[in-house]
Amino acid sequence: MSTDETSRFVRLKVELVLEIADVEALTGGALQRIAESAGSGEMPEQERVHAEGAVQEDEAEAVAYLVDPFDLVGDVPGAELVQASWSSEQVDYDPDSPDWDLDEDDDGEDGEDVV
Repeated sequence: MSTDETSRFVRLKVELVLEIADVEALTGGALQRIAESAGSGEMPEQERVHAEGAVQEDEAEAVAYLVDPFDLVGDVPGAELVQASWSSEQVDYDPDSPDWDLDEDDDGEDGEDVV
């Protein structure tokens, strides 16, 4: 395919597993982020109340309020983020289980590892 025929869009897939070592720090950080968003007018009052309740009940919700895909690629030269979605959920993690082998989908079309 020539340069004129190739897509200008790249899908970046990232999978992370975080260990929550300090629930209070995580929740506090998420609540601070929510307060800042509400204070700047980015988040309506009703949404703020819902968000505060969600992050206090669920660490995965707190992570979702603190991790932003825009932060991951905002400084990539020559690229602009056009769409992003993300989610977080609590999982049972066993690093020794073959179910958690993150390299299983990393083979490119030519069989080489994709980095």
